[in-house]
Amino acid sequence: MKRGVGALVAVVLLLALLGVGWVLWQLKPWASVSHGAAVKGAANDVISRGEYLARAGDCVACHTAPGSAIFAGGRPMPTPFGNMFVPNITPDDETGIGRWTPDEFYRMMHEGRSRDGTLLYPVMPFANYTRVTRADSDAIYAYLMSVPPVKQPNRPHELRFPFNQRELLLGWRTLYFKEGEYQPDPKQSKEWNRGAYLVQGLGHCSMCHTAVSALGGSREAEAFSGGMIPNQNWYAPSLTSNREAGLGDWSLDEISDLLQAGVSHRGAVYGPMAEVTYNSLQYLDDDDVRAMAVYLKSLPPKGEKRPEPQAQLVAPATMETGRRIYAASCAMCHGDEGKGFPPGFPPLANNPSIEMTSPVNPIRMVLNGGYAPATRKNPRPYGMPPFAHLLNDEEVAAVVTYIRVAWGNGGTPVTAAQANALRSVPLE
Repeated sequence: MKRGVGALVAVVLLLALLGVGWVLWQLKPWASVSHGAAVKGAANDVISRGEYLARAGDCVACHTAPGSAIFAGGRPMPTPFGNMFVPNITPDDETGIGRWTPDEFYRMMHEGRSRDGTLLYPVMPFANYTRVTRADSDAIYAYLMSVPPVKQPNRPHELRFPFNQRELLLGWRTLYFKEGEYQPDPKQSKEWNRGAYLVQGLGHCSMCHTAVSALGGSREAEAFSGGMIPNQNWYAPSLTSNREAGLGDWSLDEISDLLQAGVSHRGAVYGPMAEVTYNSLQYLDDDDVRAMAVYLKSLPPKGEKRPEPQAQLVAPATMETGRRIYAASCAMCHGDEGKGFPPGFPPLANNPSIEMTSPVNPIRMVLNGGYAPATRKNPRPYGMPPFAHLLNDEEVAAVVTYIRVAWGNGGTPVTAAQANALRSVPLE
């Protein structure tokens, strides 16, 4: 009897010890702090990485309307086909992407299809984002899921017929979309490949720096050859032509400074590129910006020489008017000989961006002025005042003509009609 009781007590004690052991194993008091910190740290690392990549993709520029919550959408995007309204990408379940899975988000980035399979319009740069790796897509997804959800319904696009027929996008995709993640070039360095990945993918630089067809598409063979940015009336210069903004004779530091700080000894960014630097490029680390510079500098040059001086094409009276206006209003910052005081005040002499075939950018700068973006490496940029209220169309044309042909520059004359056409263009 005692032996039976002893055995029973032993069994009870054993069960009790097993129970305590099970509880301790579930609670894991010896590992809870370090394991929990590791999990939280890993999650934070992914989210931080996703935020960095979202910066590289400049997602905020389109998906955040001025004065509205971040990523809540609603911003109108004027196109030649009508207005498109950018969607809400906050994690709201009803109006955002709160119910999306990582697989669905990756399909959107990689294939240009929404959660329900709907084809996306190419105002979303999925033709570039398709190059983004699955790991980077998942990190961006994790970051977007971490931002505050905003309940803001999406507005339907306002596109003219037949552009409101999404099935026509099948033809567009056949012409202009090649699906596939970026594949490193084994013949190039790791730095070059990193730069190519950022420029071709998240940076979607070719979307502006490549001319688009009447259908709103651009071919890979024409990438970075320059073109007008639709509905913004700014010209994005060629990055391969020495007649425009070819970077072959730029140093890596000069390219990096322009991208990250917004100014360099070669020039400064204005217009849409200033927004890119402000919203995106200034936040990238030095290694990534330098990698982008390495890739951009390697783009095959078109072999075009700088144009010959063109001053002989300008009437003497126009030259004198332009010289007089320049001396009174421009020389203080840009110098009597147009050499500027870089990096604060960019040079105008021997500046390919002044000589480009399209005179749109210098005309707009004279009319509207502008500032390089305030960045971490250039927190107090110098700016140029507008002269639209001080100069008439003939005077604007004269001073821009003078700048384009003085000091051996090879630009062509500008007409008063060209100045007038840009006078009423919205600043955005």
